[in-house]
Amino acid sequence: MSNIVDRIFPNPLPTPEELAIRFPKRDLPEGAMVTRVGPSPTGFMHIGTLYVGRICAHFARETGGVSILRIEDTDKKREVEGAVDFITHAFDHFGVTFDEGVDNDGNDKGAYGPYRQSQRMEIYQAYVKHLLATGKAYPCFASGEELEAMRDKQQLRKMRTGYYGVWAEWRDRPEEDVQAALDAGTPFVIRFRAEGKIERKMKFEDLLFGERKLPENDQDIVVMKADGLPTYHFAHAVDDHLMGTTHVIRGDEWLSSIPTHLQLFEALGWDAPEYAHIAPINKMDDTSRRKLSKRKDPEASVGYFEELGYSNEAVLDYLMTLADANFEDWSKENPETSSWEFPLTMRGLKGSSGPLFDFEKLGHISRNFVSTLKSDELYDRVLPWAKTHDTDLATLMTADPDRSRAIMAIERDEAQNPRKDIEKWSDVKGELAYFFDDRFTLTADEARAMLDYLNADELAALVTEFLEGYDPSDDNQTWFGKMKELGGKHGFALRPKDFKQNPDDYKGTVAHVAKIFRVLLAGKERSPDLYSIMQVMGPEQVKARASLVL
Repeated sequence: MSNIVDRIFPNPLPTPEELAIRFPKRDLPEGAMVTRVGPSPTGFMHIGTLYVGRICAHFARETGGVSILRIEDTDKKREVEGAVDFITHAFDHFGVTFDEGVDNDGNDKGAYGPYRQSQRMEIYQAYVKHLLATGKAYPCFASGEELEAMRDKQQLRKMRTGYYGVWAEWRDRPEEDVQAALDAGTPFVIRFRAEGKIERKMKFEDLLFGERKLPENDQDIVVMKADGLPTYHFAHAVDDHLMGTTHVIRGDEWLSSIPTHLQLFEALGWDAPEYAHIAPINKMDDTSRRKLSKRKDPEASVGYFEELGYSNEAVLDYLMTLADANFEDWSKENPETSSWEFPLTMRGLKGSSGPLFDFEKLGHISRNFVSTLKSDELYDRVLPWAKTHDTDLATLMTADPDRSRAIMAIERDEAQNPRKDIEKWSDVKGELAYFFDDRFTLTADEARAMLDYLNADELAALVTEFLEGYDPSDDNQTWFGKMKELGGKHGFALRPKDFKQNPDDYKGTVAHVAKIFRVLLAGKERSPDLYSIMQVMGPEQVKARASLVL
């Protein structure tokens, strides 16, 4: 067999002993967690990857450990150009940073790299060679057509599909057959020699699922593909051992792979890390519950949230509510504290089984966060986003930065209860554009239709009297007193309860008077503080717009 091993790997490879020296055990405090997230660059990054990455980074930071971003790019057929950059950018954009791994510039950071699996081929092959030499793996020359024919037979006989037992034709082939296949240049893969029995159960303790009994693995899985790269199963075992991973936190779709993974660790003589399989993020589809789908759901992509302009703080805080139901109460009790200070536990994570994505809750969290920003902060957060995602908004903001900041300051900088009408950066244009005359398109007929509780003459009379008494130097209290007086003269109730008790006696309340000027000035029935809008607009613009219905 040694001759076969040398023919398969004719070039020198490091030995397991040399690799153990190259990747020494980490010197970390007791209880420190070494976690990793391993996205594959096969398309856009799923929100679930950000979710898992957030959890992994949190546990590592909380325990004084190490978090790793590892790019699992061994599936070259499905790799999408630029996807690695998208992954690193997404984590960076949303503020999830890792201690080691591929950074936002595409470079390796840390002493346990390379952190792209495609660059670790020599390492994987060293251990594949070791498995071959110890009889725990073997070359398989079965062609794709032969494997397909085998699956057809298995399905016809209603048997489990796969390469196992009597179906594993190359498992115990004579050495001369292997030599002949090598001589002929027949393509091959390397398969792991599984020793499990499907009828037997193995016990496994998952940090979230608890004790599980799963069938042993009897499939002779591929550990090295024909291109020399490893499969996920094998690469994950090698990398997690050499990088010193203590806890593998991943989606529960990998739970069924545990028997295979534990077999690999045992065959290589290593202790396996602890595993925590988390439930995926779900959504309601009519009355049924299902996983977020890359194909069906735009919100499955992290890019969706960046494009709409959700702040990274809001997205990360929302993901924490999905991870641990206790986070929401903690956040209310600690409004000034970073979510990274939340005491995340496996127990809390365990209670979050099958979290549902809720845009309403995300919106609530996001509006609350944006309300904490002062106008200068808001301007500085929105402008970079707008330059990339809404150049029209960027043009508005930069045409007159001071005016834009003044608009954003309305019900914000000095307000005891700051406005909560902005959920994401893409909402800002709607709160900014109507201040600019070239963007304001309201017609007199549209205004009258929105104010149909007055006829045209009544509306014109009220607006005329307002303009006669309008003084931009009035303070808020004086201005409001004039609005009430104006309403009383024109048949509006000064107190809401009077209108409620006798609606036929009045045209509305003072709120309906204010609505007139909200429509005329902002083009909408609801707006931020009307007095502040007038102060920012100035007398000329206020008079010009109010005169629309005269």
